[in-house]
Amino acid sequence: MDPTGHLLADATQNLYPARMQMALSLGWHIVFACFGIAFPVLVLYAEWRGHRDDDPALSDLAHTWAKAMGLMFAAGAVSGTILSFEMGVLWPGLMARFGAVFGFPFLLEGFSFFLEAIFVGVYLYGWNRLPPRVHMLTALPIIASGLAGAFFVVSANSWMNTPQGFTLDATGRVVDAHPVAGMLNPSTAPEVVHMLLAAYMVTGFLVASVYAVGMLRGRRGRYHRLGMAIPLTVGAVAAPLQVIVGDWIANTVADHQPVKLAAMEGLAHTQRAVPLSLGGVWVDGDLHGALRVPYGLSLLVTHSLDGTVTGLDVAPVDLRPPVDVVHLSYNLMVGLGFALVLLAVWLGWVWWRRRRLPGSRWFLRAAAASGVAAVLAMEGGWVTTEVGRQPWIVYELVRTADAVSPAPGLRYGFYAVLAVYTVLTVATVYTLRRLAGRHDRPVAPQEDVPQPEPIGTR
Repeated sequence: MDPTGHLLADATQNLYPARMQMALSLGWHIVFACFGIAFPVLVLYAEWRGHRDDDPALSDLAHTWAKAMGLMFAAGAVSGTILSFEMGVLWPGLMARFGAVFGFPFLLEGFSFFLEAIFVGVYLYGWNRLPPRVHMLTALPIIASGLAGAFFVVSANSWMNTPQGFTLDATGRVVDAHPVAGMLNPSTAPEVVHMLLAAYMVTGFLVASVYAVGMLRGRRGRYHRLGMAIPLTVGAVAAPLQVIVGDWIANTVADHQPVKLAAMEGLAHTQRAVPLSLGGVWVDGDLHGALRVPYGLSLLVTHSLDGTVTGLDVAPVDLRPPVDVVHLSYNLMVGLGFALVLLAVWLGWVWWRRRRLPGSRWFLRAAAASGVAAVLAMEGGWVTTEVGRQPWIVYELVRTADAVSPAPGLRYGFYAVLAVYTVLTVATVYTLRRLAGRHDRPVAPQEDVPQPEPIGTR
């Protein structure tokens, strides 16, 4: 076989392990990215309230959360660095052709990461070394960098769904690249807002679940009540907003990726007055066992009971995503999302009636489960986004199979990444458990804080 034939054979063999490695890396890193976006806000709020109210429990909570924030940032930095290398190593067909457009947001995200890393160090080292107001101000660049980094990365992903900002010549080569226009594509706004709300839901419910477990074990002091109340409120506010944004992003998908929407809903044929399908199993080219809401999908997508919705039949079989995976992950996201909304309603109702957190064990059990539920919902959303775009890595321009690296032995990278993430997971969970097992000292009053020596006195 000629050298070109060998390369094509290797690329075919590499497609599955490359996709699995990317899925593992992205699925692991996205949880830590959520903490990088939302956790600094919780830490800063607890610190501010602790100083304002002279509350040792809040200051203690803020100090513990700050340490956890530093740990999560360190673990996320490792996984984020791996992801950056994987884009070039696994998918050279994407980067070589569209790097002039696609690479720009990753460059900007790198600047955001470095700024965030600097101020995370300043914030952690400055605890009890800076005046409270100055110390809290050092958290603002962390929050801004996290938001900026999320925007840049998600805009790159949205570009893969609705690519723009370039012109192709007769040979298919990119000319006249406009990376800023590429970042501001039609999917950017709904995807960014969707991701930011998901970050606050994951962080809020996951942190609250830790303290809910503690309360179930009898730790009902003010420290644990505040530790559950603050993040649970954040998650509860974000959950119903996510439903509204979900409708926005579904309409964007319907406009620009109708085959993805058809896979999400298990809609085999283009038709009018389409019901909304809940659950069900995709078997032999059709959806079976689903609960149907009459006219629901037409109403959501076209805002008309009689509206026409595009089905899978508009695309050749080889250009359709795997419907079983996409439909299942989409329903997982929606089902768990609405369950979290019900938890938010429960919390809001009891607070409105009694001005306190619900104290029943059933509520605490639900709060304890909410963290895992939020993570699974977010992972289901990312599977829907990524697998629903298949077989395209750049929608309707480049197939995933054509972008994968033909380098031999690529599958061994998956095993290496799996080993790294296993070690990181064990180390992170172990350290977080150590942090949760003890309380920090309350923050000392400012007059008791030892001041740093003037420069030149040592």
